[in-house]
Amino acid sequence: MDPAAVLSAVLDWWREAGVDHAFADDPRTWLADPAAAEAAPERTVAPPPEPLRAVPKTPVVERLPGLDALPMTLAEFQQWWLNEPSLDGGHVAGRVPPRGVEGAPLMVLVDHPEAEDGEMLLSGPQGRLLAAMFTAMGIGPEAAYIAACLPRHMPLPDWAALDAAGLGEVVRHHVLLARPQRLLVFGRHISPLLGHDPAKSAEPLQQFVHENASIPLMVGPGLANLAGRPRSKAGLWQAWLDWTG
Repeated sequence: MDPAAVLSAVLDWWREAGVDHAFADDPRTWLADPAAAEAAPERTVAPPPEPLRAVPKTPVVERLPGLDALPMTLAEFQQWWLNEPSLDGGHVAGRVPPRGVEGAPLMVLVDHPEAEDGEMLLSGPQGRLLAAMFTAMGIGPEAAYIAACLPRHMPLPDWAALDAAGLGEVVRHHVLLARPQRLLVFGRHISPLLGHDPAKSAEPLQQFVHENASIPLMVGPGLANLAGRPRSKAGLWQAWLDWTG
């Protein structure tokens, strides 16, 4: 049979079936230049660049001025505590003085004055709790020197930043000038201001050591945390008996 006739018959058969175009599974670029397609190098797509990430900045903490020239007597320090603008970013209103006498048998140190305090430190609920404790301990008002780490009430202070600024040096100098026989600290969060490094030791400080002073030290929960917690009060009382026994 004539090959041309066979091909024509096959095409006629597909036309009768409704197929009038040729199809292939693989796509083909009919308009591309074959020579250019063979010569064109293979293109690679570069990966997208890494997104820029902000580098966290280490906060710069300004040191308190005058740390090398702190008052050298307790009376001078108490006036400086109330009037020195650099101590609290220029704020002098609302400051509360410490109370008591130099060389007292016991010094009590708290974090900051109560919100209710005016001219007397710890004149609110915490002060009443402390007075009740003094009665149970047999400590008269004249036998205690009461001070705070901050000159005024300050909700949620950044203690790490304050310590980095030099507040710890001020607090330690205050204790040195007060010359107490014992030091009772209410608030474990302020013990780093006295030289305790929690990263090195989880045990609370038992001795305040600064320059030529070495004073027995006891650290307990804050007065605000003791209120309404009988078990905490009982634990503090037992620690007090062990400390003074």
